Amino acid sequence: MFTLAAPWAGGGPGPWILFVPVLWAMVVFGVVTLLRRTVWRHGGPRGHLRGPQFSARTDAPSPIAVLGRRFAAGEIDEEEYWRRLSVLEEHFATGPKGGAA
Repeated sequence: MFTLAAPWAGGGPGPWILFVPVLWAMVVFGVVTLLRRTVWRHGGPRGHLRGPQFSARTDAPSPIAVLGRRFAAGEIDEEEYWRRLSVLEEHFATGPKGGAA
């Protein structure tokens, strides 16, 4: 058994002492990289608690703006416009019926 320990008997562990810290650094780096590519990018493990995540563009027109454009272009008549507008106001709570004071 003393013959196996002979290389370390004189000068200490040598450069091999750096192997374990470097190995742990690589493990931590790998775990962080894996989490960044999967879980953290998609809202985290509790991302479903924050409500729905909409992927619509921010410059997309609102449904009420689209309805107004269709009415202005003559695609729908006034009766259809007011009917759909009341439904949209109830759904988006932007009108007087929505309760937003």
